[in-house]
Amino acid sequence: MNSQARTYLAECFGTFTLVFIGTAVASLQGFLSGYGDTGWLGISLAFGGTLGVLVLVIGPISGCHVNPAVSIPMALSGRLKMNLLPGYIISQCVGAIVASLVLMMLLKGLPVYELAQHGLGANGNPRDASIMSLLGWEVVLTALFLFTIFAATRGDTTPGFHAVAIGGFLFVAHLVGAQLGDSSLNPARSLGPALFEQGAALKILWVFIVAPIIGGLLGWQAYKVIYKD
Repeated sequence: MNSQARTYLAECFGTFTLVFIGTAVASLQGFLSGYGDTGWLGISLAFGGTLGVLVLVIGPISGCHVNPAVSIPMALSGRLKMNLLPGYIISQCVGAIVASLVLMMLLKGLPVYELAQHGLGANGNPRDASIMSLLGWEVVLTALFLFTIFAATRGDTTPGFHAVAIGGFLFVAHLVGAQLGDSSLNPARSLGPALFEQGAALKILWVFIVAPIIGGLLGWQAYKVIYKD
């Protein structure tokens, strides 16, 4: 297998892992414990902790983007070759979709689980916020996320620090946004569950595709201004 194929496979595997673990915890917390303080903390740890591990595990292979909102600014900045961008995005979306399919099949083995009622951890609008509010949360959090990623992956940073910074930020972003149905920060993460949940999750999916991409570009621009890189 050549290096490019390994890179795409790593992105697919990484996105599968992030979406599977994160949305599995969200789904189980939702219908077994009804969320609550511990539930939000568990979901936040699932996404942030998994990403931190993945940065160390597949980072040397693909950079561990596992997120189109990361790959697009990385390509525009020159840190990722532009010709690799389509393959990255396709690999990430495939990984997310397969993760949601596998999770759905496993959850259906639980007698108390019903897809229509309990879902697959898709992003949504459970607090009936305005669309502009949802867009705003997602743009701001993703901008801060990408600023963190660009800053933490500079060549002069302490080895291993980037995993703590990147995973740690995703953790705190979920502490803020998970309660709102928000904090996707990742179009692929939102795409997978929404395709199988259908209904409201699919109707609002565009928010969690458009806003993270806008936020990612803003975060990259903020990094350029502050670091002059």
